[in-house]
This record gives sequence, C-alpha cells and structure tokens, in this order.
Amino acid sequence: MKTKSIILTTVVILLSGCASSKMLVQDNQELVPPVADQSQIVFLRSTFVGSAIQSSVFDVTSGEPEFVGIVSNDTKLAYTVSPGEHVFMVVSEAADFMQANLDAGKTYYSMVTPRMGAWKARFSMHPVRNGGAGKFQYSSERFQGWLERTQFVENTAESIAWFNENAANIKSKQTKYWPVWQQKSPEDLAERTLNPDDGI
Repeated sequence: MKTKSIILTTVVILLSGCASSKMLVQDNQELVPPVADQSQIVFLRSTFVGSAIQSSVFDVTSGEPEFVGIVSNDTKLAYTVSPGEHVFMVVSEAADFMQANLDAGKTYYSMVTPRMGAWKARFSMHPVRNGGAGKFQYSSERFQGWLERTQFVENTAESIAWFNENAANIKSKQTKYWPVWQQKSPEDLAERTLNPDDGI
C-alpha cells in the first residue's frame, strides 16, 4: 500500500511539473480575421483527459519544425499562414500530424485531443468541419462551448527558449513518426485533413 502511495505521489508531481504553461494569455480575446491573402488556423484544447500534459504544435510543411506554440488545456492558439497545402505536427510523448488545404481569407479550426500513451497522454489533431461528415463540427453546440471556454494564448520568450532547447528531440520525433503517418489509408488521411470548404 505504501508503494502505491509513493508511485501515486510521484505521478502527481510529474504531472504538476508538466502543467506549467510557458504561454501568455492574450489581453484581447477577440479573434482577428486574417487579411485577404492569408489563412488562419485556430488550434484548441478542452478536455479533462490528459489535461495536465502540454502539447506543442508545429508547422512542418517545409520539412523542418516551425514552432507554432504550446496548447495547454482550455487554451487556443491562432496561427496565420499562407494559403495552400500545409502539414502540422503535435508533439508530446510521440508525434502526430494533420494535413490542410487552405483558402485565402478564411479561418480554420483544429481540435487537439488526447489519447493514452505508454507513460502519459499523446495527442492528435482533428479538423473541425464547416458542414459535411466529421467528428467535430463548427456549428455544433459542443464546439461552440469549447470556443467560449478556451482562452487565446501567445508565445513568450520562455516558450521560444523551450523550443530552441528541445529542437533536436522534436525533430527526432518528427523523423520517427512521419513514416507511420504516411502509412495511413487514403480514407484515414482524408479524415485528418482540413479542406478548403472547412474555413469560415
């Protein structure tokens, strides 16, 4: 019984250590639309499972991880990007990906969701659909509740420093898990791709 108590205490300490965010809550919580020749993606998280674990998001379209930010539970992060085809990566214990084909002048949404890994929660990214079939729908009451509950955050010198310190580890996870992603079926890839019409 004593051993179980020690293990539980250790886990709580570890989770608490992972819970401190390096991001800054924005003063202005209103979403600014993208300019006419740009696109925008909002990555958001709101779930009890894995809530103490951080998930970091990257733009890997070029093949190299470009730091988007850290998405903690009940936060959201807006990212402006050029229109066209992109690949995004979320990293925690492992790495997972999402593809996107974006129209100019539109805002898109992606849910960052946990799944249990070997030692802690892993994360995936899912497109939020603007109509049509899909697990997450922009028009659903549940999604609108997540939008209201989450807060916009932005990068800080501390979050940028964290990325620079961990760049090698992040790249190694991209290298390890990208081939796994490429082995998915066309149907699975389609489910995990933001389409032009998903923008609003």
